[in-house]
Amino acid sequence: MKITFWGAAQTVTGSKHLIQSEGYNLLLDCGFYQGDRVVADQLNRNLPFRAEQIDAVILSHAHLDHCGTLPVMIRDGFKGRIYCTGATAEIARFILLNSAAIQKSDCDYHNAHIRNNGQALITPFYTIEDVEKVVKRFQTVPYFSKSNKWTDLNGNIRFKFYDAGHILGSAVTVLEIKENGIVKTMAYTGDLGRDDLPILRSPEIIQENVPTLLMECTYGGRIHRPVAEVIEQLKNIVNGAVRTKSRIIVPAFSLGRIQELIYILHNLTDQKAIPPLPIYVDSPLADDITKVFSHSTEYFDDQFWKDFGNEGEAPFSFINLINVRSVEESKALNNMKIPFMVIAASGMAEGGRILHHLKKNVGDPNNIILITGYQAEHTLGRKILEGVTPIRIYGDLYDVRAKIIVLNELSAHADQNDLLAYAGHTSGLINLFLVHNELPQALAFKKRAESSFAEVHIDIPAMGKSVEF
Repeated sequence: MKITFWGAAQTVTGSKHLIQSEGYNLLLDCGFYQGDRVVADQLNRNLPFRAEQIDAVILSHAHLDHCGTLPVMIRDGFKGRIYCTGATAEIARFILLNSAAIQKSDCDYHNAHIRNNGQALITPFYTIEDVEKVVKRFQTVPYFSKSNKWTDLNGNIRFKFYDAGHILGSAVTVLEIKENGIVKTMAYTGDLGRDDLPILRSPEIIQENVPTLLMECTYGGRIHRPVAEVIEQLKNIVNGAVRTKSRIIVPAFSLGRIQELIYILHNLTDQKAIPPLPIYVDSPLADDITKVFSHSTEYFDDQFWKDFGNEGEAPFSFINLINVRSVEESKALNNMKIPFMVIAASGMAEGGRILHHLKKNVGDPNNIILITGYQAEHTLGRKILEGVTPIRIYGDLYDVRAKIIVLNELSAHADQNDLLAYAGHTSGLINLFLVHNELPQALAFKKRAESSFAEVHIDIPAMGKSVEF
């Protein structure tokens, strides 16, 4: 068995891990790279392997950095199936269609505004038609807890899904691979969730002995504050913005983060802890995904039923929440004179409607830019987070004068303690590969993990590294 790390290796984006066994090629995730524009263009247009030689893909969840280059796979000749949970299949379609639409929109905008500086026209990585071809390849697989069945890929390879607790439909994959009559077991976490966030259940613990684990390590060097403290801070931010008549601009992921924010803000409004501030969700994608959440309550945790479910109340809808779908409605927000919050994608401010809200609002010191999730290196969100000014949006420079506030603890990623606990509950562990990380976070986790798991070999693979077992 050979594993090659083609993405999310010493970076938090572009997940791709290739498993090869006796002529069978299995890809774990096929994610979009977000970051430096030149690097992103290269990595998202050109796969590091021959797509026609891949037999199957297992998709851990529907975030763009895990599913976003599946249309490139199809375009380049992939003929196999894409295995995932039902919720992931449903949501991934929305994510990929939105990605294709944003690419077209951004390319059209760029090409229409090219100055006489020698810039070339740009084209999308893929189209809506390419996405629809991907959707036809999805084969849905339930969590093992629902079916009590493994899924066979061929006569020697089978897998099962555990609930990863990260976003709706996210899965930990356990693989059994038979080579020369010997069964080898490995697991891939995808992205791991946390125990105390609202809406979803905690990650399920793997029950098999797993000698080899590929584990995400996004926050391997950080301990999250308790969620209750973060909710209190969010309450204070909203109340302060109402007093100062400020706008709150929130870049957020349409999948997971926006639903969490809506849930929390709904609770705070019901409790009269915040005034009925107009809250605009400027993301048709988030609106579509939220509808999937609304009919997937079987996967929600006990807290949901205490907060909303037992009363029959819709958690993702309340009186001062307004979903914005049209471009005209989105543009009209920037002409409003009252304080409001606008939540828009993308979460790392790399495209979409959030860029237009930042253009209009980032220069006003009375406004607030609220960062609620991880910002990868070289993204616009990371530059804002690090205090870079001016910033470039659609080729023009804008001074950053707005107040920047960070609430990373709303992240759906496990922190250092969570990751240690998960690895510690994985029986028979011999090899631990840390993926989906930036090197400082991974090194911090590795140092602590080595003192806890003295017998485990811990590696932080670089892009393109291969290992054999």
